[in-house]
Amino acid sequence: MRIVGILLVLLSIPAFIAWLRSYPRQRKWAYLGVGLLPFVVSALNLDAALISWAGWPGYAKGIVLSLLDTLALAILVTSAGPFRKLPLAGIFLFYLFAALLSVALSTLPMSSAFYLFQLMRVFLVFAAVASFAGQPGAVRWLCLGLALGATFQAVMTVDQRMSGAIQAAGTMGHQNLLGLMLHFVTLPLLALLLAGERSKLIMMGVFAALVAVALGASRGAIGFVAIGLALLFLLSLARRPTSHKWKITGLAVLVMAVVVPITISSFHERFASRPIYDGPDGERLAFERAAKAMWNDHPMGVGANQYVVTANADGYSERAGVTWSYASRSTNVHNMYLLTGAELGWIGLASLILLFAWPVLRGLHFAFRHRTDPRGDVVLGASVAILVTALHGIVEWIFVTGHAQYVFAISMGIIAGSIKQHRRDFAVNARAKRRRAVEAAKTANAGRAAGAP
Repeated sequence: MRIVGILLVLLSIPAFIAWLRSYPRQRKWAYLGVGLLPFVVSALNLDAALISWAGWPGYAKGIVLSLLDTLALAILVTSAGPFRKLPLAGIFLFYLFAALLSVALSTLPMSSAFYLFQLMRVFLVFAAVASFAGQPGAVRWLCLGLALGATFQAVMTVDQRMSGAIQAAGTMGHQNLLGLMLHFVTLPLLALLLAGERSKLIMMGVFAALVAVALGASRGAIGFVAIGLALLFLLSLARRPTSHKWKITGLAVLVMAVVVPITISSFHERFASRPIYDGPDGERLAFERAAKAMWNDHPMGVGANQYVVTANADGYSERAGVTWSYASRSTNVHNMYLLTGAELGWIGLASLILLFAWPVLRGLHFAFRHRTDPRGDVVLGASVAILVTALHGIVEWIFVTGHAQYVFAISMGIIAGSIKQHRRDFAVNARAKRRRAVEAAKTANAGRAAGAP
């Protein structure tokens, strides 16, 4: 069955390419698929492992291909110059280089190569989204896919809660992963609504994402999505205040009146069954001591995807006081920056910081410089989603998983694609303006020549 799965995924590449070339008007469904697939790939088994290390304790467990990867590749193959003058590509490649360097330094290069391959797949998704994100209507279809994905996860979390689960994780395996992924749904979709979008599905997507986060009862996910919502409303109103945006703000207050009680109930059930100081939550400082010691001994890092093995095999967890239990000894330090420093060293940390900071700065610059450009609103939402994720990383490591990076790549692609398309539009308008000026000059010269004695 594994071989069959691999063949089906590989055969989807020519199938997708043929479909997009034969029916270019149906590309909107491909855009919708890009938004939907990160939330359903695992649940529907839409991927296949070329190499599988299922028992590996790291976050990347093999060489895996999914239908999202093959769809992204097909979009790139059927697009005109998708990599030409692609904004933000340089910083992504810098992070890829840091992962590549870590393969050479790793005690088990194959496992580190798993993460490198994962990043290559994520880069394809970023470039694919950037190839169409600036086109009129394309981002709307992408956001419809995100809304469907969030709705699917909300249905699953509601079912899990009704079945007795205290922290519902949907089909993503862990509530922290689902919560972080939904940053990239809630904020871009809300930004689209603020821009004037009236689709019921987009509205449902925002509500579903908030419900799923609330039922997950992850303190970090809930806290940071609240920060993101407040920041997005403030920035959107500062960018271009409209009566419609004030109406959406009022509607958001009503939605929160429904979501907040669900959140409080989730927290009550979670901490009634397990006090807040029990389990891994009370060991964050021990994890951080282990990661800092590892980083101090290995300034260039121990290799991507190696933290858990190194922390246990070399005694870092033991010396740091991490509890000897499977849950504690099989997970990563709860800080994305310390994890990156320990695995990829100083170069990796610098590249990660740039990977977050530069898209946010470029996105905010675009949104506020072009206040009348309708693309600016969704770019603002994507920028805030990346900023919130960067802050969330201080207390969470889950960003390094493939699913989280997929949705990050989508937001990054929205920013890059909008900037790239704006440049194209500006260049086209400038050329048209020059042609009109030349034609006007020719007409004036001809008139003067005709009127000469």
